[in-house]
Amino acid sequence: MGSKITYSAINRQVEFNTGSNTLLDISIANSIPHLHECGGGGVCTTCRVRVLDGTQNLSPKTEFENASCQTRKWDPSIRLACQARPKGDVTLQRLIWSSGEVNNLQKELAPNGRAEERPIAILFCDIRNFTSLSSHNLNFDIAYMLNKFYTALGEPILMNNGIIYQYVGDEIIGVFGTTGGTAQKNCEDAIRAGLGMQYALDSLNRTDLKDIEIKLKSGIGINFGTAFIGHLGHPTHKQFSVIGDPVNVASRIQNETKATNTNILISDTVFEHMDNDKVVIGRNFLNKLSGKDDPLNLYELIGFKNMDLQLELQSSMNIMLNDEVAFAKIFYDKVFKLAPFVRALFRNNMTDQGRLLTHMLGGIVYSLSRPAHLKKGLAKLGKSHVQYGVKAEYYPVVKQAMIETIDEVLGDNKSPKTIDAWNSALDFVIDTMKAHAYSQ
Repeated sequence: MGSKITYSAINRQVEFNTGSNTLLDISIANSIPHLHECGGGGVCTTCRVRVLDGTQNLSPKTEFENASCQTRKWDPSIRLACQARPKGDVTLQRLIWSSGEVNNLQKELAPNGRAEERPIAILFCDIRNFTSLSSHNLNFDIAYMLNKFYTALGEPILMNNGIIYQYVGDEIIGVFGTTGGTAQKNCEDAIRAGLGMQYALDSLNRTDLKDIEIKLKSGIGINFGTAFIGHLGHPTHKQFSVIGDPVNVASRIQNETKATNTNILISDTVFEHMDNDKVVIGRNFLNKLSGKDDPLNLYELIGFKNMDLQLELQSSMNIMLNDEVAFAKIFYDKVFKLAPFVRALFRNNMTDQGRLLTHMLGGIVYSLSRPAHLKKGLAKLGKSHVQYGVKAEYYPVVKQAMIETIDEVLGDNKSPKTIDAWNSALDFVIDTMKAHAYSQ
């Protein structure tokens, strides 16, 4: 009898034969969703696990693991599943469960007990007329609305490599670029997040908030500049902090959306670091902000000039995967109808297979803001599929079934641009996987 890996949080055991397989390999082979954004290359640390028992039955830490432990200040029980090879029974707990949690890992790289200057983009989003809403609704309804608001509008921040920095009453704050990136990318990520928030709020008003007859509106201000970042506070209670004038200015810019009757305003520093051919700018304002001596140039952001693939995918994903089980069933029914012969490849429980499918789709959309990780992840996925018996001629069937499923599930919540975006994304995914799977 082989050794066993026990996944404590899901109360599941799987057997394996000792050899060269890593913990991550064993998870994938047993259809257990296990995040590995970089494809298990020991780069992103998203496959990390906490070893609850059996530490002695794992291979020694690699050089990369030791470096990650020191940089991120992990305790000795944390291992990278893509690096650790078991030789006996191990009980573990996966630490990163969803792609939305990945961005919080950036906080581990912030200085502890001091602050460093870093160029970042800052986004402030505020619910309009919240005081009036509060006075006319029960506290229960206010809490319900705020949770819906924070969830729906937090996702675009996370999907665009940002960190949800704070919730302040009816306000949500996102920061972009805390661990690097070009000024242009950080500003584009923030802008895409702001536009995604507008889409999310519109969807929220049409669905979850429809029954309580409330329509939420928001104002968004985006700024770019150098701020101090670090874990600051009492020695027993340090918090991730972002401090500096650019943060205050972003808040003031958000306030100006009320006076100018605009949805999104960006500063001149954001505008200067953008590819201006990509965006549609409305009115321009020269406004004096509270606490500032000189007036500031502000620009009304309308949207992207052409289809932005990431924004289209992000805006449709939450609706598309609202019922992950139903989505997976529709997809596999279509696959088996188009190509009955591929059913033999699916020997595992189809419910588990469905979870892997939706886990993968969500991961791809989130990883678009980290393209280097995405390509490595797709390369690993392509090679894995070959081992499972997937042939190159199966991919067109998968793409057709996926597009038909997306079209059916989204229904009226889509436009021709949505389908175009998914067509382009699937072509990229399939081409990348095939390039590494069948390369000589």
